[in-house]
Amino acid sequence: MDAVLQALGNESRRRMLDIIKGKPGIAVGELAREFDVSRIAVMKHLAVLEEANLIVSEKNGRTRKLYINAVPIQMIHERWTTEYSAYWAGQLTRIKHLAETRHRDDERRGERNK
Repeated sequence: MDAVLQALGNESRRRMLDIIKGKPGIAVGELAREFDVSRIAVMKHLAVLEEANLIVSEKNGRTRKLYINAVPIQMIHERWTTEYSAYWAGQLTRIKHLAETRHRDDERRGERNK
């Protein structure tokens, strides 16, 4: 669990997980192009994520494809939540998302009306 929390503590690694989640099977090279650091730096971040079991890689010829493994995150979630608290946390998250979306929509309408 410490390795998972350490891996998630870095903004670049969280962004990598977001990209991998959105594009399952993304190649390492394609992922590396999303960052303004060297491919070696990206590989070091991927090693941390792999050590924490947050990603799974599959070698396909010369290409290495990446997939997210959400199980460690789910285990952390289950450790500190109950079924009841998870329900209410989900409801609050939904309300927050709706409020943020409405706020962005209101700002866009305000910009168009100027």
